Amino acid sequence: MSTQRLRNEDYPDYSSTDVSPDESPSEGLNNFSSPGSYQRFGESSSTTWFQTLIHLLKGNIGTGLLGLPLAVKNAGILMGPLSLLVIGIVAVHCMSILVKCARHFCQRLNKPFVDYGETVMYGLESTSSSWLRNHAHWGRHIVDFFLIVTQLGFCCVYFVFLADNFKQVIEAANVTTNNCHNNETVILTPTMDSRLYMLTFLPFLVLLVFVRNLRVLSIFSLLANVTMMVSLVMIYQFIVQRIPNPSHLPLVAPWKTYPLFFGTAIFAFEGIGMVLPLENKMKDPRKFPLILYVGMAIITTLYISLGCLGYLQFGADIQGSITLNLPNCWLYQSVKLLYSIGIFFTYALQFYVPAEIIIPFFVSRVPEHWELVVDLFVRTLLVCLTCILAILIPRLDLVISLVGSVSSSALALIIPPLLEITTYYSEGMSPLAITKDALISILGFVGFVVGTYEALYELTQPSNAPIFINSTSAFA
Repeated sequence: MSTQRLRNEDYPDYSSTDVSPDESPSEGLNNFSSPGSYQRFGESSSTTWFQTLIHLLKGNIGTGLLGLPLAVKNAGILMGPLSLLVIGIVAVHCMSILVKCARHFCQRLNKPFVDYGETVMYGLESTSSSWLRNHAHWGRHIVDFFLIVTQLGFCCVYFVFLADNFKQVIEAANVTTNNCHNNETVILTPTMDSRLYMLTFLPFLVLLVFVRNLRVLSIFSLLANVTMMVSLVMIYQFIVQRIPNPSHLPLVAPWKTYPLFFGTAIFAFEGIGMVLPLENKMKDPRKFPLILYVGMAIITTLYISLGCLGYLQFGADIQGSITLNLPNCWLYQSVKLLYSIGIFFTYALQFYVPAEIIIPFFVSRVPEHWELVVDLFVRTLLVCLTCILAILIPRLDLVISLVGSVSSSALALIIPPLLEITTYYSEGMSPLAITKDALISILGFVGFVVGTYEALYELTQPSNAPIFINSTSAFA
């Protein structure tokens, strides 16, 4: 069983479209969707523009969205939304760069599709440096490494999210009411440590990832989408009511906490890994750039609105996930449970990518009658690994920020601009384009270093976990 076979059978193929080999980057996205510039591959599984838009939206809405109110707190009520807007613009630009470079190599090499790692490898092979050409295969390995770290990092976040939300619901169960309007402080009844909740979820998630067929997982994806959508509507319905006076909130937070904002924000915006699969599956890929811009505009608006409204509603008491600040009544406790159910099933989808990269390496080295056993064993080990890492770092906000700073910044900000330079430099790039790409990569690298350092530093500090919740808001 090979990696290629797994990709062809179960996972959406990475693809690109045709761009003339002598196209210069200055032409940019003007030729991105020019008529007649695309040759369709894989018509049998094509998707409509609306289906592609839905996939793009659902792929970017998860736990990162719920952590954005705390991110805004770490940046300031003015600096936070402005920074989210800038990061959103840069992120979608980097997605466009990746698709453009992939199309370029598909045309040049006469290939039906290339994935993210292959695009980077071919980009290094296009350079004038003999050393980079000789080590081009490391480009694919680096991308695969960061994809594995990012996706398994998501899985770690899901463990912490599930444990925190179920722990709060269970500890407040004895005093949970049907009245969502009384302003009273609720003392939580201590149960077990959140780490024990993670261990409780472990066997169920192991069984879930034993489902290896992506078509079967799509059923769970639909269930996750419905529960998370209902939960988001209820969250918005609450946070827009009786917003407190924001005059006491800082416009710009201390710069020491800004790296934590960066990590959380780039974690939320890291959807670049799904761009090529979605583009490849489209019936009319010439519409993909428009869908990408419209979808990311919707996502950025959603991120900014939830981040700002959540911080305005709960102020300094905002927690790592806004669900943890919801009132202690059955209506909003059910929201926590619904969103948790959605995250539970989404775990298998996030787990699929690293499994598709890692498992063939081991399966290909054993006799055929042992393949299934080894496959399931490696899956079990990977789920246990994410559980152990979540237990070691049980603070949701810091897990999100750390994953975002370490791996998401590399995939979303650092690699794409460098890829554009390696792909087109020998064909002629304007100094302005080179400067732009260099600045984006430097921004990503600085965020990578500073955000990782700050998240690790915060992990060494004692946690100030709240021991009570408020039945209507964070303000007692």
